[in-house]
Amino acid sequence: MDAFETLKELSSQMSFEADGEPPFDRVSTSSTYQLRTLPFDRSVTPRLTPNKPACFSPKESEHAFIHPAQLPNGQKINLLKTLLSSACERDCYYCPFRAGRDFRRATFKPDEFAGLFNKMNRTGMAEGVFLSSGLAGGGVRTQDKLLDTAEILRRKYQFRGYLHLKIMPGAEKDQIYRAMQLANRVSVNLEAPNKERLGRLAPHKIFFEELLRSLKWVEEIRRSVPAYKFWNGRHPSTVTQFVAGGSDESDLELLSITNWLNKNVSLKRAYFCAFHPIHDTPLENKPAVDPMREHRLYQASFLLRDYGFDLEDLPFTNGRDLPLHTDPKQAWAEMNLIHQPIELNKAEKHELIKIPGIGIKGAEAILKARRTTRIRDLSALKKLGILTERAAPYVLLDGRKASLQMSLF
Repeated sequence: MDAFETLKELSSQMSFEADGEPPFDRVSTSSTYQLRTLPFDRSVTPRLTPNKPACFSPKESEHAFIHPAQLPNGQKINLLKTLLSSACERDCYYCPFRAGRDFRRATFKPDEFAGLFNKMNRTGMAEGVFLSSGLAGGGVRTQDKLLDTAEILRRKYQFRGYLHLKIMPGAEKDQIYRAMQLANRVSVNLEAPNKERLGRLAPHKIFFEELLRSLKWVEEIRRSVPAYKFWNGRHPSTVTQFVAGGSDESDLELLSITNWLNKNVSLKRAYFCAFHPIHDTPLENKPAVDPMREHRLYQASFLLRDYGFDLEDLPFTNGRDLPLHTDPKQAWAEMNLIHQPIELNKAEKHELIKIPGIGIKGAEAILKARRTTRIRDLSALKKLGILTERAAPYVLLDGRKASLQMSLF
């Protein structure tokens, strides 16, 4: 099997989501969303478009393993996203690569993969790479192979583009340090919010010693080593992923650990993969999770990270889960703003971004406009890029309810 055939084998069990952020303030809850989930891990979240699949099919991309991706800085690139090896000694209940599952395995040697990617990069097929691996011979040995691959790319082939490296369960701190020196982004997938839940998904993964400790080490290194010692003079960002619904955990559990990671290990973001059963795994008969749950988790995580919300602000309907029928920002506004609307001509930024239909850029546009004029009607608000139909019930314009001015719109 040549290198290209090996790459196809390694990608055959994976599906890739479209690029971009979930459109936080641009989703109509009445629309139908079709999502395919990723059973392994992801580096970007789906762009949810009404009545359009979120994943690219082979017809939409020349090769299924080339993934249109949006980087942390907003740049869009073609990303090669694959494994160094699909051989794995772990028997995670949800994973298509689990030990003992009957399918054809494939493995690259570090120099083989680096050489193949170099050719793909030089021809313009792939501009960046996300590299993970099944676990074979222990986490330390597998991490060494990932590091060897990255070293060859950076040193031999002088690759200066985007590189996302997976941190293997059980990797040593020195290995994590080296990964951080080579990569633009590193990731450690927790998969579940705590030790008990992880046991239902991956009985041989150790939540604290193998996974959470690695995220803490990344932050310790980031705080103790100056940025100029890392790739392109910057500390790499850190992400994790959870299998939403795989261990029957609640949204509260997932968002509690996400909030803790944001505050304590500078997590760039959490990714949520709605559980989808894989044939010939112990969870093959477990029902798939509603993809809208994944989307609501993304929305809530951004409220915690970027919008000044606390866990106590989130509208858990039964003390555990987010409502699926409406986004959490809208639900919060219904409880807190419908009878106490916010005056747009006086509100601070932290108040503006809590209004449905107003994102961070919208709030900044309102503040800028207020320097020279007063906002008196919805038509003026719309010109600033605000979703006025969503914002109207929760705002005042010069002391008047905006919803009464719809005739002027």
